[in-house]
Amino acid sequence: MQLPPVAPIRRRQVLWLAAAAALVLFVWQLGSTGLVDETPPLFAASARAMAETGDWLIPRVNGLPRYDKPPLIYWAMGLFYALPGQAVWNPLGTWAARLPSALACGAVMLALADTLLRRPQRAVRPALTALTAALAFGLSPLVLLWGRIAVSDALFSGLLAGSALLAWRCYASGGRHWWHTWLLLGLAVLAKGPVALLLLGLTLLLFGWLQTDLAGLWARLRPLPGLAITTALALPWFGAALLKEGEPFWSSFFGYHNLQRFSAVVNNHQQPWWFFGPVLVIASLPLTPMLVLGLLQGLGSLSWRGPMQWWQPSEPLAPELSLQRFAACWLLAVLLFFTVAATKLPSYWLPATPAAGLLVALSSQRGWRTGCGGLAWGLSLLLTAVMAVGWLASPLWVSAIVAPEMPSLVPELLAGRWLLLGGLLYGLAAALGWGISRRSGAVNLLCLQLPLLAFVPLVLQPAWHLGDRLRGLPVRQLAAELGRLTGPAEPVAMIGMLKPSLHYYGRRVVIYEGDQPQHLLNLADRLRHESRPGQPASAPAQQPSVLVVIDSGTAAQNHWQGLNPQLLNRRGIYALWRLERSRLEKRADQLRSRGLTPDWRDPRPERY
Repeated sequence: MQLPPVAPIRRRQVLWLAAAAALVLFVWQLGSTGLVDETPPLFAASARAMAETGDWLIPRVNGLPRYDKPPLIYWAMGLFYALPGQAVWNPLGTWAARLPSALACGAVMLALADTLLRRPQRAVRPALTALTAALAFGLSPLVLLWGRIAVSDALFSGLLAGSALLAWRCYASGGRHWWHTWLLLGLAVLAKGPVALLLLGLTLLLFGWLQTDLAGLWARLRPLPGLAITTALALPWFGAALLKEGEPFWSSFFGYHNLQRFSAVVNNHQQPWWFFGPVLVIASLPLTPMLVLGLLQGLGSLSWRGPMQWWQPSEPLAPELSLQRFAACWLLAVLLFFTVAATKLPSYWLPATPAAGLLVALSSQRGWRTGCGGLAWGLSLLLTAVMAVGWLASPLWVSAIVAPEMPSLVPELLAGRWLLLGGLLYGLAAALGWGISRRSGAVNLLCLQLPLLAFVPLVLQPAWHLGDRLRGLPVRQLAAELGRLTGPAEPVAMIGMLKPSLHYYGRRVVIYEGDQPQHLLNLADRLRHESRPGQPASAPAQQPSVLVVIDSGTAAQNHWQGLNPQLLNRRGIYALWRLERSRLEKRADQLRSRGLTPDWRDPRPERY
């Protein structure tokens, strides 16, 4: 039985509920903690520099251009940094830096709900199904993490999701508003690069093949004029950046951050080919069985057409009833593309999470009480119960956590009892999901999700604050101390653990080096020969000392012993030294006599 779309007043009610849930998940206390090392401070510092200098073309951080991502995320953050009264409403810099990610995830929740509310319905309680799709996306562990940190992944995934959903809506409506898809796709390219074109293109190809309607899809989406819109929106910045920066931009952005990341392993992010299988499982917990069921339902039955005809779909669907199939192709496109890529990171799965939310919600509409539906729901309840037991048993396993940067983490976690509260909430979710099994699938799913929604402000946020206090606060305190101790000419270095937040909060160029003897030699040589805006090269006679932030593990190594630094402050595991450069040079000469040579001039695509 097919029912009409949800009434407008009911649709508005559901969207308001989805918006309220998004505020809890992504905006509540967003600016109450500092930036999380290591990558977010690089984005935040680049965006703040744009707002303060007025140079909105090329992101720059720590005196160097930053070519890793296109500018949209920096522009979005920079607009918030340009607002007045930063010291009042944005003292830690995190409201401005994190809001683009938070708003993008909230927008995806609304877009998922709105898409389900507007389609012709085939089941009862369509409004609840729409709300559960939004929550299935927002409660994904990956989305909860990346929706609250200052990087480009959430914004890119949100724009790509918007483009994909508009593509399906255009197909289902006979070609209405076809250009909306390509406009958002252009913004997605400006958020992360050409990968947006590849992911959407692969999704549409899989969907058109599975529907046996590539011609209809082509006619309704009009990809040739659509790609012209995408190109017209995205290309000007790439052309201007290439014109201004030349070969370094081409080699870094296109060569390293796009082509090389796909074809070769960078930054030691080598993973087995099946890496995204476990990521798929973790990213949808505890509803992974419902996701798998939704994926299989969306793909439908495939039939073999002969040895030269590959697999062919056996049953095309009416365009307006094909959303679950489209979501399955969307998720499969992300899985296939990044499985083939040589470099693999958990964040690469983020573009698939909106499709996963759709599949979870839609699978709850179809045959959930018996057969495969009943099995998937039972396994989801079992996973929820297992996670509840895991949280409740936290006193038995938390002591195994090893966190050198946070030596007091374990006792404070146990004292806070947040993990035990998490166990109670997961237990409540399992009990509610089990206790109302005679209701519709959407009702069951929503009752399981609501305690998990409460998990975020009651458990996740206090634990996040604890981690910030133990891990991030010491670096911010030393950054503030730098401002009180140093004049503009005294150089600053961080040795061992490399924390860009020191640069962000200290507002000084920082020389970063690791903990090996080679890195001490690099530091001495860079002080003499490396010049950046805000940090000129100098001889020891011109600048006799250097301020060094060093962690306790690095400071205990032999090559840092006997330098007699002046201890200025100590916070957590970090010490702030004033080190005489004459002593540093003498130690560097000793290392040279052992055959070591500085290697800081060697190409480092991600140097900061």
